[in-house]
Amino acid sequence: MVTNANAAIREEPVTYTDGETTMKGFVVYDDAIEAKRPGIVMVHEWWGITKHIHNEARKFAQQGYTAFIADMYGDTKTADNQKDAGALSGSVMKNPTVMESRFNAAREQLAKQVSVNPQRIGAVGYCFGGAVVLNMARAGADLAAVAGFHASLGLNTPAPAPGSVKAKILILNGADDPFVKREQYDALKKDFAAAKADYRLIEYPGAVHAFTNPEATELGKKFNLPLRYDAKVDQEAKAEATSSVPLTLNNKQKKPHRRPFQSVAESSQLMRRGRICSKDDAALGLQASFKEGNHFSNRFGADRRVERH
Repeated sequence: MVTNANAAIREEPVTYTDGETTMKGFVVYDDAIEAKRPGIVMVHEWWGITKHIHNEARKFAQQGYTAFIADMYGDTKTADNQKDAGALSGSVMKNPTVMESRFNAAREQLAKQVSVNPQRIGAVGYCFGGAVVLNMARAGADLAAVAGFHASLGLNTPAPAPGSVKAKILILNGADDPFVKREQYDALKKDFAAAKADYRLIEYPGAVHAFTNPEATELGKKFNLPLRYDAKVDQEAKAEATSSVPLTLNNKQKKPHRRPFQSVAESSQLMRRGRICSKDDAALGLQASFKEGNHFSNRFGADRRVERH
């Protein structure tokens, strides 16, 4: 891999359109890497494009991806209160055609970037953005992998037909997130199982909504919302995504370090925190993430149950 002595993480604004709507996204990449690399469409929380999504995009760029921050509201609109945030996100989620069109416009811009291999594109979303990327996977979008962090599960696309879901899917949610209802999980699992989708659902005990956002706790206090940053869960969820997504996108720029479990005790500790895939994966220390045809979901309650499909 050829590197540049003056290399740095670059973030560049990209103005594009979806129909008559002007969109303003950002492409983020490491210019030390000259070879084409996988691309990730980044979809923001319901607040819009904020410091959080910029920081997350930079982290993916540091791992060897080109990230594209999608503008789902148009003209980089943002909200500074929950009423406006709900109105903006609702304007997209209540109209699946708008959601799909705006996501696809961002994906098209990402695929055009000279640093991107257009055959290796995935998507990552947070909260509202998690719902967007999951719905795009359900709709059969041309994505290799999808990851949703504290993803809302408002499903606004039809149940996918068997074999129609192309993306491998990872959902990383807080087990105590009051915004996500059990019936929503049930509906999602039912649909993905019927579609024979390759997905994983991990819930972290004690975590609530927005656990990856360092500003979430203050926002929760300000607006009396169940939002809270959880540094430990954030780290664990990111490690899960880092170990899983590159397997799907076949990212050869930087391979994640995977340390196998050192003991049964350590294995049990991680199981309690929500990091378990299947019986075999627990024994192997998550060495078999995203195996072909491995469909399963994790749910940890008082009995630490593992649900399998």
